Amino acid sequence: MLCYIYSNKHSEDKTVSNLDKREEIDIFVKSIIEDYTLGRNIDEINLFNKPDKSEVHELVKSLFKVVYPGYFRDKTYKIYNPTNSFAVIIEDAFYHLNKQVTLALDYRKGESLTKEQKEEESYRICKVFFSKIPGIREYVETDLLATLDGDPAAGNYEEIVLSYPGITAITTYRLAHELYVEKVPVLPRLMTEYAHSLTGIDIHPGATIGKYFFIDHGTGIVVGETSIIGENVKIYQGVTIGALSTRGGQTLSGKKRHPTICDNVTIYANASILGGETVIGENAVIGGNTFITRSIAPNTKVNMKNLEMEYRGGNEHKSEEPAQGDEWYYII
Repeated sequence: MLCYIYSNKHSEDKTVSNLDKREEIDIFVKSIIEDYTLGRNIDEINLFNKPDKSEVHELVKSLFKVVYPGYFRDKTYKIYNPTNSFAVIIEDAFYHLNKQVTLALDYRKGESLTKEQKEEESYRICKVFFSKIPGIREYVETDLLATLDGDPAAGNYEEIVLSYPGITAITTYRLAHELYVEKVPVLPRLMTEYAHSLTGIDIHPGATIGKYFFIDHGTGIVVGETSIIGENVKIYQGVTIGALSTRGGQTLSGKKRHPTICDNVTIYANASILGGETVIGENAVIGGNTFITRSIAPNTKVNMKNLEMEYRGGNEHKSEEPAQGDEWYYII
């Protein structure tokens, strides 16, 4: 009997305690919902009329199946005729891209389109985009060739396509760039930032990049929006092709802020090349850890000299310049 009375009292205390917690949580919920009504940019609630980030990520995966038909297969269905499968994948990608572009067109600057106009413009953009897929694949093929040719550690094309972050980032950029050219808001950046999150390589979709582009290792590479990169260019990890200053903020939008890299240039690890007027001439070699804010003539080698190393420990404190040979160009 005593045990029964104790249990009953314990149950009542527990019920009261749970009620108190629910009341406290209700207060928090009400406070946060009221905070949504203040009219700030972050307060907008429009769940179904914005591009869907996760759906764009899935779209990138589908487009990789289109670009590399033999590498990223759909295991959902057992299909005897691969052509049928490819047709389904392409049509599905078209459908989802059309849907996301229609939503994104709300964010075009200086335009206010009706629902019908958005649907018509989105369909036009998707037709143009898919008509360019063969051309995109032509460029991607050259990037693949450049990667195998440029990396002695690469065993075969399959290894590169399936595992190299550089190819993942470049392919995503090439797809996103065509949407950027068609003035699609939001989506191109969602695509390249997805690749950025996977690879550590940040290529803005607005950059212009020629054939046979090779990224080795890749982590920490940044290529800015108005960069122009020619053919047969090779860059290593940590390279920044960036703006000299962004203090002007939105007043700089649309202006050439990033460098031009001409054909056959190699840029080694952790080099920074900055400024819209900076041009790196053909066949130049930019050594590791260099910081460049002016143009470099064609056929020039640029490297860092006279670095100083400092040693501290116990009673020892000394500085010295390390010996540097030509190998200093080629930090990878």
